[in-house]
Amino acid sequence: MNRHERLSKLLDIVGQRERIDVEDMAAELGVSAATIRRDLDHLAEQQLLARTRGGAVATSVAYDLPLRHKAARHAPEKQRISNAAARMVQPGMVIGLNGGTTTTEVARCLATRADLGEQGDPGLTVVTNALNIANELVVRPHIKIVVTGGVARQQSFELTGPLATRILEEITIDLLFLGVDAIDPAMGAYAHHEGEASINRLMASRAARVVVVADSSKLGRRAFAQICASGSIDALITNDDAPKDVLRAFEAEGTTVQAV
Repeated sequence: MNRHERLSKLLDIVGQRERIDVEDMAAELGVSAATIRRDLDHLAEQQLLARTRGGAVATSVAYDLPLRHKAARHAPEKQRISNAAARMVQPGMVIGLNGGTTTTEVARCLATRADLGEQGDPGLTVVTNALNIANELVVRPHIKIVVTGGVARQQSFELTGPLATRILEEITIDLLFLGVDAIDPAMGAYAHHEGEASINRLMASRAARVVVVADSSKLGRRAFAQICASGSIDALITNDDAPKDVLRAFEAEGTTVQAV
């Protein structure tokens, strides 16, 4: 394993476990403890994790880990959620997707839906502010891609800022799959970054129906910037081992809940 591969592996592990120990990582990756310490110091300098005595944690920078290093978190749950979301899509729809690991999985499920188009003609339009989602779907002949403008954020690959609003103000979306950093039954959906929250709020306002796709780690929580209030959320798709009392709280607010 070369250094690049080792750094990626360390980020994957800290993303899954949230806390790692130098000695444990040295044994797991088959290198010296000194090598692991140097690697962790390097990643800390890049603000991709936080160093602790004897190891490292994700903590406050966890939400800013680059998207590819967050994908491993709750992966089976996200796969079930994305499959359920993709089944809601019908040919001819205009679908909105913001950035995030779960919405990226939704995009991948839609990419394999050959029934959405016939004879190579676009049978589905996807509007997104996420560069990685656009990159994955642009090669699919049955999907028409519309990308907002804006300034790209390295952490999430989302386009944000005033330039991202112009296209969205001129279109309508049938169904928005909204990825969130947190969602509270009473207060609604949240993002850690105010710029992402702003563009996601506009996407929600242009959608006939808003479906939040979020694993249970996001439920019952709030983050820095509100995307939209509970009343703007039509449905929530989450994993089936989410706390039942939290799911009932969402239903009490008028949100349709699908636990998969």
